[in-house]
Amino acid sequence: MTDTVQVQLRKGVLEMCVLALLSRADGYAYDIAARLAAEIGMGEGTIYPLMRRMQSDGLVKTYLEESASGPPRKYYQLTKTGRATLTAQTAEWATFSEAITKIVADTKSQTPNIKVVGADI
Repeated sequence: MTDTVQVQLRKGVLEMCVLALLSRADGYAYDIAARLAAEIGMGEGTIYPLMRRMQSDGLVKTYLEESASGPPRKYYQLTKTGRATLTAQTAEWATFSEAITKIVADTKSQTPNIKVVGADI
């Protein structure tokens, strides 16, 4: 798969992935970025603007928590709107991914029917 396609796929599911991670536990941006980098190869620089947008959209809220290893950390927590958005996006993803799987499976099961017109074989 080309790098461009992989980047577009990652960007397309990034918000849903962040919402899913936050549905399990509150988290701070660096931790979320590290988990996404490990799982889907998404870079850290993409997370911070996304988190700000998600906060302004009312999907997450923040709170500060003291850290033993430095200054207080800003934690993100899903809001009711964020949970509803995750539910909707998960349903849309399931429908979409099932359709893609079916299309790809259909192409694998069919033998190409190639006709050469006007050729003497």
